[in-house]
Amino acid sequence: MSTRHGFSLFPKRRIQPRGQPGSAAPPKECMLAMDIFCDLEPAAMAAFEQQTEMRTCRKGQLLYSQEDRAEVLFLLKRGRVQLYRLTPSGKRLDLAVIEPGAFFGEMPLVGESLRHTFAEATEDSLICVMSRSDIERLMRERSEVALRMIEVLSRRLALCEARLEEMAYRSVPARIAAVLLRLSQGQVGEAVPITHQELGDMIGALRESVTKVLDEFQRAELVELSRGRVILRDVAGLQARLEE
Repeated sequence: MSTRHGFSLFPKRRIQPRGQPGSAAPPKECMLAMDIFCDLEPAAMAAFEQQTEMRTCRKGQLLYSQEDRAEVLFLLKRGRVQLYRLTPSGKRLDLAVIEPGAFFGEMPLVGESLRHTFAEATEDSLICVMSRSDIERLMRERSEVALRMIEVLSRRLALCEARLEEMAYRSVPARIAAVLLRLSQGQVGEAVPITHQELGDMIGALRESVTKVLDEFQRAELVELSRGRVILRDVAGLQARLEE
């Protein structure tokens, strides 16, 4: 199935476009809360929304894979999306978790392809899709949008550099502690929704190694483990593990 932009990144059996019989896709919602549009006035945002397309996708659905070459930008309105790569040997390396209000798939807009990158919905999600021509026109007409995008990309680059440093110089316990502190924003009692496999994919470690370290953290009362969640109990203790 093709969109008006001439691409199809969603399997036919999973799409629920607006206007089709039985469609469950909700109407468009205000996008002013999104990080790159927060400076726009409501009237400008309403006009801009008329140029976008909405898509719903199910948990576990691939939005794009390493074979896709579509030059589009995705805006996540609801749900959660995981970006990752696969090595030639098939090992998965998680790149980022996209939360509501953020954009992704921007690489073609900055001269890079989506090659070797996957985007997978980890929750049922609602996504706005924009063509390259639409976003470039908006950036030319509204410089504040371009500046916001630069700010977001700069933060992501800094995060990638920090993760690269963690993987290069820190032990597995230190890397796990760093991820848990980052995802919880250092809040005691915060439940981080993540599995041992997902945590291993994020830090480049085997699931068995992650399980061993988390069990040790639990014995030391640094965290509490439950199915699919890690609850922080001792932030200071986890911060001390960063030095290991």
